[in-house]
Amino acid sequence: MKIAITGATSGIGTEKVKALAPLCEQMFLLVRDEKKARDLIQSLPSHQEKISVIYCDLSDLSSVAKTATTLSQKTTHLDVLINNAGGIFPDKTITTEGHELTFCVNHLGHFLLTYLTMPLLTSDKGGKIISVSSEAHRAAKVNEEDLELKNDFSSFKAYANVKLYNLLFTKSLAEKFNAKKIEAYALHPGVVNTNFGTQSKGIFKFLLYLAKPFMISPKEGAQTGIHLATHQLDPKSNGGYFKKRKLAKASKDASSKKLRDLLWAYSLKQIEPYLSEK
Repeated sequence: MKIAITGATSGIGTEKVKALAPLCEQMFLLVRDEKKARDLIQSLPSHQEKISVIYCDLSDLSSVAKTATTLSQKTTHLDVLINNAGGIFPDKTITTEGHELTFCVNHLGHFLLTYLTMPLLTSDKGGKIISVSSEAHRAAKVNEEDLELKNDFSSFKAYANVKLYNLLFTKSLAEKFNAKKIEAYALHPGVVNTNFGTQSKGIFKFLLYLAKPFMISPKEGAQTGIHLATHQLDPKSNGGYFKKRKLAKASKDASSKKLRDLLWAYSLKQIEPYLSEK
């Protein structure tokens, strides 16, 4: 099995690497902090030779395109791509390429990475694409004229929206690439005790404080992602949303074909300048 994963250097990403490395022929850590990635590899002495580090900054689409090029130079196929990285940001930040940071890190960077990596995932026996969403998607309030919330930004609303986008993207992948043996799944890892959200402000920071005693460990939070990566699943669950290793019901908006088609078309238009760079 060959796996590529973003967000591998902390939290549930690190736990996924630890659990999946023994099962892999090759593993690619697509990360911004290369030192932390190498430290993680050093902690896995029995598997160091099979793990590679590739620089990837999801807030920089040009960087993502280079990541995909490097990945295609290192392997002819992938079995699993885990879009694990994500974050919530307290203030509106526009990237150098003109995108709202929450949207870019949680959705658009992964959209581009997945799009460019698709030839590797469809070149052999097909592949899995696993994206980390959240129950926060239920609080999404999408403005169809402003998908990135550049004009009406709030930290939590931006995060809730992109977690919905993860689900819409997953359904689109299953819909568009099922004939090429692509399986796509989204998941809620649980409320995990990590450094996630430590920069948050206002009500979300307060809610995190209240939830702290009830949070699960990163190891527990990684289990659904590990399950999806390693188990053969019912074909009817392709495009589905999982919690606690079981298929779960997402919000009504997560099933909206109108929204997922709108998001796909918008995202594809945003990545067009980077497709020729690969």
